[in-house]
Formats: sequence, C-alpha cells, structure tokens
Amino acid sequence: MTRIPSKTEILDWIAENPGQTSKRDIAKAFGIKGADRIDLKRVLKQLEDEGHLEKRRKTYRDPEKLPPVTVLQVLAPDANGDLYAKPLEWHGEGPEPRVLFVARKAEPALGEGDRILARLQEVRGEEHQYEARLIRKIGANPKRILGVFRKGAEGGRIVPIDKGADKEWVVGRDAAHGAKDGELVEAEQAGPRGRMGLPKARVVERLGDPTAPRAVSLIAIHQHGIPDEFPDDVIAEADRAKPAGLGAREDLRELPLITIDPADARDRDDAVLAMPDDDPKNEGGHILWVAIADVAHYVTPGSALDREARKRGNSSYFPDRVVPMLPDRLSGDLCSLHEGVPRACIAVRMKIDAHGHKLSHRFTRGLMASAGALAYEEVQAAQDGKPGEKAEPLLEDVIRPLYAAYGALTRARESRQPLDLDLPERRIELGEDGHVASVKFRDRLDAHRLIEEFMVLANVAAAEELTRLRRPLIFRVHEEPPPEKLDALREVAAASGFTLAKGQVLQTRHLNDLLDQAMGTEFSELINLSTLRSMTQAYYTPEHFGHFGLALRSYAHFTSPIRRYADLIVHRALITAHGWGKDGLSSEDIDTLEATAQHISETERRSMAAERDTTDRYLAAYLSERVGNEFTGRISGIARFGVFVTLDETGADGLVPIRELGNEYFHHDREAQTLMGADTGREIGIGQRVTVRLAEAVPVTGGLTFELLSVEDQPMGARPRRKPGKPVRRKPARAKARTDKARRKVQRKSR
Repeated sequence: MTRIPSKTEILDWIAENPGQTSKRDIAKAFGIKGADRIDLKRVLKQLEDEGHLEKRRKTYRDPEKLPPVTVLQVLAPDANGDLYAKPLEWHGEGPEPRVLFVARKAEPALGEGDRILARLQEVRGEEHQYEARLIRKIGANPKRILGVFRKGAEGGRIVPIDKGADKEWVVGRDAAHGAKDGELVEAEQAGPRGRMGLPKARVVERLGDPTAPRAVSLIAIHQHGIPDEFPDDVIAEADRAKPAGLGAREDLRELPLITIDPADARDRDDAVLAMPDDDPKNEGGHILWVAIADVAHYVTPGSALDREARKRGNSSYFPDRVVPMLPDRLSGDLCSLHEGVPRACIAVRMKIDAHGHKLSHRFTRGLMASAGALAYEEVQAAQDGKPGEKAEPLLEDVIRPLYAAYGALTRARESRQPLDLDLPERRIELGEDGHVASVKFRDRLDAHRLIEEFMVLANVAAAEELTRLRRPLIFRVHEEPPPEKLDALREVAAASGFTLAKGQVLQTRHLNDLLDQAMGTEFSELINLSTLRSMTQAYYTPEHFGHFGLALRSYAHFTSPIRRYADLIVHRALITAHGWGKDGLSSEDIDTLEATAQHISETERRSMAAERDTTDRYLAAYLSERVGNEFTGRISGIARFGVFVTLDETGADGLVPIRELGNEYFHHDREAQTLMGADTGREIGIGQRVTVRLAEAVPVTGGLTFELLSVEDQPMGARPRRKPGKPVRRKPARAKARTDKARRKVQRKSR
C-alpha cells in the first residue's frame, strides 16, 4: 500500500505548486495510484472541511491569500528598522499574514499609520508571508507639473509646456534632482503656495531631451489636454472605498469564471465561462457567462469620482504608460477581477444554439471570484495541446468549452457577415531607457477572437435588454459610409482590378466580397486600408441607429466600465431597470444623456489622436538613426502635394513631396487617386510597390520624409522622356477589370 501524505505535506505541495492543484496532480506528485486515491480524496475532504483548502470544481486553492494588489497600513519599524504593514482587506479566518515593505530608491519615506496601495509577492521560508512594492501612497496627491527646466543661480525654474500655463515654478537648489538646463522634467508642488512670488516645486523625474522618446507620451497628453492628475477629493473618495459584500447579490463564486487578457494587463474587468447546455430542446447549444466589474457600486452618480470619470470619458493607452479613467484603488484593485478574490460584478447568462444564435439572456448583479487569470497566449497554447502550469488545471472544464462555444459564435458571425477587415496592429516595445527597442505586428490568435465574440454578444444583450425595458441608455452607433467615400473606394478597387457592387443598398457582405477578391494578392493591404478609410467614425448617442460595421441592429458598450464612461452609464441603466439598488441611473444622468454621449465621443477621439501622435513620434525617433537607409513599402495615399508611403518593416507612414518626383509636371487625378507625369506618362497610384530612401525623421512632430527611388521595381527616371504635351492617360488595371468583367458576362451567357 502506498503511503498517504500528511495534511502538512499536501498543504506544502499546494503552496509550492499553485499551478498543479487538482487531485490528479497531487496524486501524481506523491505516487498515489489505483484504490489509494480514495484515501487521498478523504484527506483532501478533511482539509476542505477544516477550512485549509477551498475546492473550485476539480482544483484546490488556499482561501487564505491576499490579492496581488491591495491596500496596506504601515506599522512602526521593528528593532531592525524594517517596515511591516497590515492588509486592510482580509477574507481569511486565520491571523492576517505578515507583509514586509521593500522600498526602492527615490521612493517617498513612509511612517507608521501611512496607507499605501501596494503590489504583493508571496514568499516562502521567511518570517513574513508577503513582500510589498509601493504603487502609490494613499492621501499623497501633490500637483504635478511637466515642463522644461531652466537653470539659475539659486536652483532654477520650470517653464510648463501647457499652452494655457502662464506661471513658472521656482525650484530650489536642493530640489533640482540634478536636472540640467533645457531638460524636460516632471515635478511636483513643494509646499503651499505663498501670497507673493512664484509657486515652488521639486523635480521628481528627469525626462531628458524634450524630443527624446521618454517624453513623447507626456507631451501628447498635455498637448491634447488629457487630464492626467486626479484631484485630491477624487483620490480621497477612492481610498475610502471598501470591498463589496454579498448582500442581495447573487452568489456566483462557485462558477469557474476566468479572465483572459494581455500578458501585461494592469486591470481585469471581464471574465468568461461557457458550458454545454443540458436542455434537450437545445441540442448542441451552449450556456455563456460574461461577468463585468461592478464599477457602478463604487462610482455613484454625482460623486467626485463620477465627475472626474465623465470628464476623462475613457482611459488613454500609450506604449510607456496608461492614463486611467479611474484611480488605482479602483482600476487596479477593487474593480479588477483578481484571481481567487471576491469581486462585485454585473453578469449576463446567455443561451445560444448550435449555430451561435442567442436564444435568451438574463442579467444579474452578483459576487464572483475568478478561477484563473490567464494571458491570451497561455489560453491559445493550452487549446493547441501545450498547456502551461496555470492553464492545465482549467483545460478540460473551462478552456475547451470556451472554444466550443466560440465555434458556434463563429458560425453565427459568418452568417451575419460583419465587416471583416484584416489590418495588422503595430506594437511598439520600449527598452529600459525609454527608447524604442522594436516595432512588431501583434499576432491575432483565436483566443483574441473568442473574447471579442463573447464581448460583442454581451453588448448586444445589454442593448436589447434596455430597449425591451424601455430604459434610456447610450448606444454605440456606426453609420454606413457616405456616397462620396464609397465612390472613392470603387475608384481604388477598379484601379487595382477589382469591383465593388453598385446600384443597391450597401451591406457589409458587399465590402467583404471586395476584401475576398483582394485576399492573397499584392493589393490586400491596400484594399483593407481603403475600406477602413471609407468608413464613418463610430460614436455614442441615445438614439438607436444600429451598427453598420458589426451588422447589428442594436449595440451598446457594456463590457469595459473601468476604462469607458459609456459602459458605466449602461450599467447604471441596468441597475435602475432591475431595481438592484439606489446607485442606478439618476435623473441628472437622464437629462444630460445627449450631452454626455457627445462629450465622451469627443474624449474618445482626443485619446485616439494623442495615441496616434505618440506612435508617430516614437517611430520617427526610432527611424531617426537610419536616415539615408532604403526601405520597401507601398503607396497608401495620393495628394496634390505628394505621395504617402507606408513602410513594410514598421508600418510607419511618410511623405514623398511632389518636388522629389522629378523635373516634370505631375497631373493629379483626384477620382482615380493617381499622379501622372506630363512628359513621361509615368503613372503613380495607390497600392504600388515602392522603394524609398529616408531623407528626414523629426521626432518632435513625428514627420517622415522620403525620396522615391523606384515604383514597381522601375527606377524613377528610367523611362524615356516624351515631347511635352498632353499626358497619356493609361489605366491598365482598370482596363483589365473591364476586360475581366466582360469575359465573365460572355461566360455566363454561353452556359
């Protein structure tokens, strides 16, 4: 008979191997086979009854754990001068764990009684159970200034880069932090402002040359007027927030909901679950759960948090930082669905048939605990047969059913035919020095598409639910392209040898047909980009206009209330509609719904512009060391003043000025999107392959200027010159399209 491990040995194994906590893993670790597994099961049951373990479906987890981000209160230094802290949120039945605070250089000094938001790491073999790293000192929210440091005899001054700032800040000699004249610095207010003179500041971070990469996102944030400092009353209100209890909520903690996010995600606001539907009337169907952080519980109408969230409208994302809509206490802690931690949520349970069509849905306000926090790559690897330690225990019961439901949703998507653009997404990776280390194109995995389909279905359910209950809400609207943009797209398609249906009501399937024609050809990227440019911009409105791109009649944003104010409004509308509490949609919310929709549409565009400018500046800085190098690319735009080129390697966009095309005069055909040489008859059009030389890269503006070396492998100036006169108007691709169309008609008639 195999020896059954003691309870202590089992608990030690689970603590050391958190990714291998199923009964099968434990049996394998201790060499237990056959009938001896019955005795192991008995010991595990005893540990569960004693409260040492918590069973979540087929895995065991220690319930006495702190969340990875939590609020701590600093204790008095011990005899060795070490600082320990105690958690303010503790769900365990035993004594609260001991937490050692590990300070980094240049961090503010902490004293007894200080409250901090900290990131925790569990440790073994020490007198303490966790080590804490500072995220932010709670209650410390000094005013921040971004500006250029000007050195002086007694220290210096800071000239803010804000356009509206009319006051400089005085920096004492001992508060300059070594800043040099002309450097971009971030500073904070140093003490109260006196009645006379300029306000005082201390430099907290030197950002170097204002044109350097580390300064890029900060400049964009300030130039576009994105609020990046939380007022004191907002921080104080967030710091006073307490975790939501069960109360009247539905207890969803036994559901193995998991979060799937990027590997570097700072917050986790959505969790998913799928399982086969056991209803015999729905053979092959599925039950889907989507649970979203209950931000409305903490951000109530008219509060300081609410006013600031509405003002920001949304979070803004940059390669080196995030400007969040909500303070860290909420976005990174209480509203983040951390693994194994009770968190308030608003969830929707949806029933779909085998073809992915939604049959019914039910919304609830609940309390959940994530069974796993996984990255997209981990989930995809598990589905592909290579599960890691974290994903393996969840593979059969959680991950496989998610992909089965995704398969059904894919069939529904194919039937619905939403716009199916295939455009690569750039990812700028920064090194430790803040410079661009590489520019890559993100991989599009089925794990990404799975989450997108689940979120789309939940958003549809929210819009339909509130429409059914006749409650006011903010819709996400996307109108069909205007006629003039469609005509321009048809010109590009024809010039590339393709056709776009005309003379009928435009549907997304017509655009998809064009995209299918271009798929696999050298014009694929061009047609995808041109189709995107023909689209109108999506926006928010209380009116119900539908979503053209997704081919949906009813759509609202429900799934990201941590980073979008529109979703918070939808959550409040659901709370009011179902009578879940007094923190629902207020009368003021309803009266200002149209103004709110317009405002958050504008803040969304503001963030997009700042993010785009930042990307352009980072790319210009990255390429500035390669001026004079040759690159391949494709013509992505034609204008009277020059040619726009997108580089293959980085996706960066730049301009070839018209003066660089040669000595001859070029005629601009706006409809055909071409330039044609008056002497040579050379035609330059969208989609052509080109080789260019980088002539100039300006990080401050993000501008790139190219010299055009060749078009479709033909060097510029290689074609023989003709006598001056009327340009030859040759459109071979269009002629080919007309010939192919005529040939298809003849073939159909002959059948």
